[in-house]
Parts: sequence; structure tokens; C-alpha cells
Amino acid sequence: MKRITVFCGSSFGTDTVYEERAYLLGKTLATKNIRLVYGGANVGLMGAVADGALQNGGEAIGVLPHFLQNKEIAHKGLTKLILVETMHERKTKMNDLCDGVIALPGGFGTLEEFFEMLTWGQLGLHKKPVAILNVKGFYDPLLQMMHTMVTKGLLKEVNYSMVLVSSDIDDLLQKMTDYKAPDNGKWITKDKL
Repeated sequence: MKRITVFCGSSFGTDTVYEERAYLLGKTLATKNIRLVYGGANVGLMGAVADGALQNGGEAIGVLPHFLQNKEIAHKGLTKLILVETMHERKTKMNDLCDGVIALPGGFGTLEEFFEMLTWGQLGLHKKPVAILNVKGFYDPLLQMMHTMVTKGLLKEVNYSMVLVSSDIDDLLQKMTDYKAPDNGKWITKDKL
């Protein structure tokens, strides 16, 4: 993997461990010569992951819609800042630039971006690993909900297993490196439940 897109919050959250792990993820990507692709802001966890990469000799490419340039405050020290018109263009560009995706803690925007990339993988539009860095169990309730989707027959186990999860950065990156996308189609029929 040469570039990884990271989705995360533009706030820091209530636990300092989120910021610490975001910075460490950026630093780890830099030390492994993996370029960071992210939302382009210098605030919250977004700023922390970019600083982690940039302050440790790495590269950070930001993708930011024009209308968020002032709200999210564009990071001034980026290797490259790409300005786009819409949120849809942002996700498409971030997908085009990366070899895989990691979600850190975040809010609605983080989940929306993460699930769109995961759905694109489920539909076979890409074969990239989509992963969660599960900092201090932040995503445990979401993972439980995904498991419920499987037990209720609304999500195939093979698609559930597409979500790579770890609380350890190196372990997660190894899972992403080893990832093989499923070959079967998405659709669930009554005979396959």
C-alpha cells in the first residue's frame, strides 16, 4: 500500500487517547512510507493525523470541498491540498488516491464516508481493504450492530468479514496488506440465508 485514506472526526472527542492514536497513526504511516490521504483540515483528529505524518517526514494529501475550507480550516502544511466542489467529489477523489481506508473515531461524516467506501467494496466497485482502528472500543457498538445485520439475514457473513478491525496500528496495517476481497456477489436470496 502506497496511500491510505483516513476518515476521522474534525473534533477531538472527550478522551485524549483519540488524539494520541490519530497522531500515532499518521506517524506510523510516515515511517512506513505510506502517504496519508484525508479530509484536509487542521482541526480535531483530522489535524492530529496529518500532523503525525508531516512532523515525521511523511506526506499528507488533503481533499477539501470549497465550502468547508473556512469551516474545517484547511491545513497549511500539507504536501498537497486538493479543493473540490462537493462532498461526493471529495469521496471519489479520496477513493481514487488510495489503496485502502482506515476509520478512526468520528461522527456522522466519518461513518458516512466509511460506509460508502465499504458499500463500494461490497458491490465490487473496488477491492481495497476497509478498516477500523478501534481505539479504546469506540466502534464496539457499531460492530455489534453489523453482527445483528448478519443474524437478521440482512448482511452476508462474507461482507461482514470485509471490515478489518484492530486496536493496534501495526496489526491493522498487516491485515490490510493481507486482505483479499470476496469474489461472490452482494445479493442475498432466500435460498442463501
